[in-house]
Amino acid sequence: MSALTGIHILDLSIALAGPYCTMMLGDYGADVIKIERPGTGDDTRLWAPPYIDGQSAYFVSVNRNKRSVTLNLKHPRGREIFLRMAEEADVVVENFRPGVVARLGVDYEAVRKVNGQIVYCSISGFGQTGPYLHKPAYDQIMQGLGGLMSMTGEPGGGPVKTGVAITDIGAGMFAAYGILAALLDRHRTGQGQHVDVAMLDCQVAWLTYQAQGFLATGKAPGKVGAAHPTIVPYQAFACRDGKYINVAVGSERLWPRFCKAVGGEELQDDPRFANNDERVKNRGQLVPELEQMFLQRPSAEWLEMLEGEGVPCGPIQDVSEVLSDPQVLSREMLVEIPHPAIGPLRLTGVPVKLSRSPGSIRRHPPLLGEHTEEVLKELLGVSDAELAALREEEVV
Repeated sequence: MSALTGIHILDLSIALAGPYCTMMLGDYGADVIKIERPGTGDDTRLWAPPYIDGQSAYFVSVNRNKRSVTLNLKHPRGREIFLRMAEEADVVVENFRPGVVARLGVDYEAVRKVNGQIVYCSISGFGQTGPYLHKPAYDQIMQGLGGLMSMTGEPGGGPVKTGVAITDIGAGMFAAYGILAALLDRHRTGQGQHVDVAMLDCQVAWLTYQAQGFLATGKAPGKVGAAHPTIVPYQAFACRDGKYINVAVGSERLWPRFCKAVGGEELQDDPRFANNDERVKNRGQLVPELEQMFLQRPSAEWLEMLEGEGVPCGPIQDVSEVLSDPQVLSREMLVEIPHPAIGPLRLTGVPVKLSRSPGSIRRHPPLLGEHTEEVLKELLGVSDAELAALREEEVV
C-alpha cells in the first residue's frame, strides 16, 4: 500500500504548477481525479509539438496517476456534480487566477459548506492577497519578478531563465508539502483549511543565501555564470575536447586535494589562495589560471584525476546523456508503462524512495474524459440514462 492510499483529490488545475503538485501526490497512492473542460481539456493537451502519437509530450510529462473526468463547471449541473464529489473528497487543488473559482461557485467557501474537513489548495502567481492579486502570472514573468533572472547568466550578459519552468514546478512542490501538512493537521483536529501558495512567495523563499547576503551587505547579488558567489573554485571549466566539467571545492579540506589533482601545488602555497576568503577576493587571478590549466587535457582525464583525489566533480550532460546515465537508470528514474494511444510510454520516475510505502506509476496520463463514466458511476451512482442526459446537455 502506498503512503497516500485512501486520499481522494479533485484536481481543477491546468498547465504545470497544479498538475505537478497532484502528480506528486498521485505517485504516492492518492486517487487524483482531474476535472477538465469538455472538448478541450487541460491547456497543455495542445502545448505541442512535440507530440507522442498524437498526445502532447508536455501534458504526458505531468499527468500520470490521474483519472480524467470532463465537467462543465459553467453549467449549473456541472457545478452541482462537482460539489457532490467534493462532499467525499479530502483535497481540492486549483491554480486559476484569484476570483475565477469564486465566479464558478467552486471556491473554498463553497466547498467548505459541503465538506468542513476539506483541504483546499489554491496555487497562483501572487497568492490570494496583496496588491498584485489579479495580475496574470506565467513562469517567465515570475523568474524575472522574483529575482532569479537577475542572477542567472554570464556577468555583463542579458537576463537568462532556467531551462525548465522552475517557479511553476517549485510552486507545485511547495503546494504538495502544504497539502500534506494540512492533512496531518486535519488528522489531529478534524478540521480542513485553505492552503494558499504563491509562485512569488516560493521564489523569494528560494533566494536563501542570496537574499541574506543582500540583507547583510545592502548589495544585490549579480551574475556569476556557472560559478558560485561565495565559494572558489566552484564552477564549470572548459576542457581540451570542448566539453565542460563542474568542479566544487566546497570546503578547505578539499583545496589541497584539488591542487594535487590538477598538478598545481604552487597554488596551494600561494597566500592569495590560502583560504576561501582569499580565493573569493582574488577570483580574478585564480580562475583565469585554472581555465588555462583545464584546457590542457580532455574532460575524461580531468574527471579521473579529480575523482582520484576525492574532489567533487562531474560532467555537464545534456538530457539525452542524463536519461541514459547508469546511476539514473539504476534508481528507476526512467520507467516504461503502457498507454492506450501511444503503446509503450517512457516517463521520468518517482524521485523520493519510501522503504515501506513507496510511490509508483500505476496509471498512464489519461485521455481526455477517459474516466468520466467510471468516476461518476463509482462516486455518485449516476445511471447510464443520467450520463446520456448529461452529455446531451453538454455538462460532461
